[in-house]
Amino acid sequence: MIQSINTRADLVIDATSYMGVASYGKLMLGDKGFEYFDNRDKKHYIQIPWDEIELVIASVMFKGKWIPRYAIQTKANGTFSFSSKEPKKILRAINQYVDSKQMVRSLGFFAVLKRGLKAKFKKADTLSNK
Repeated sequence: MIQSINTRADLVIDATSYMGVASYGKLMLGDKGFEYFDNRDKKHYIQIPWDEIELVIASVMFKGKWIPRYAIQTKANGTFSFSSKEPKKILRAINQYVDSKQMVRSLGFFAVLKRGLKAKFKKADTLSNK
C-alpha cells in the first residue's frame, strides 16, 4: 500500500504522466510535496517533496493562454513531465510552496531551432579557424 507524504491535500486533479509511455492518474499537491498516483497500477507513483524540487518548467503557448505540459526537475532524480486539464491551477498551487525564481518557461520551437543553428555555425567557425 502506498503511503502519502502529505498530511493535507490542497489540490487533487486528473493528470497524465509522461514517464516512458503516458499513464493516467491523479495528481495531488499537499503540504509536504507533489504526488502522482497511476489509476491502473498502484505500484506506479511519483512522490517529490517540495525541498527536492529544483525547477518547474512550463511549456507556454499563445502568450500564456494554453499550457500543454509542465515538468518538475528535481535535484537528484531528473525531470518528470505532466499534463492536466487545469495546468494554471496546478502551477498556482505549486507557486505557494516553490519560489517564483524556480518557475520558468520552456523554450519555444523557434528558440530551440535558433539555438541549434547558432551552435552548428559556431562549431563550424571554430573548426575552420584552427
